[in-house]
Amino acid sequence: MEYTFSDKYKNNIILEKTFKFSMDIILYAEELEKERKFVLANQTLKSGTSIGANVKEAQNAESNADFIHKMKVALKEADETEYWLFLCKAIKHYPDTGNLLGDLNEILKILNKIISSSKRR
Repeated sequence: MEYTFSDKYKNNIILEKTFKFSMDIILYAEELEKERKFVLANQTLKSGTSIGANVKEAQNAESNADFIHKMKVALKEADETEYWLFLCKAIKHYPDTGNLLGDLNEILKILNKIISSSKRR
């Protein structure tokens, strides 16, 4: 899916990637719902969109410690989303997770790097 990012998202790779991932996870959850896979649709939708919401919230953190905390919450949501996507991938007759796991792996790496470099400040 193509999307033109607002100026707030441009030049911020983690905001761009998590926003795009949220759009993709919404579409994936809709596929799951069409196939009446409501439990996993709900779980992936909640955790998958929460990643970007927490990253966005971190942009207005009150301190470096607050920023790190919000990014750690985003990381936890990304880990949870990975779990649900692994389940979907492992169960026969579930829609293909496509590029979601690869995109999520990139997000996990970036979040880990952001957290580790922010701790050194």
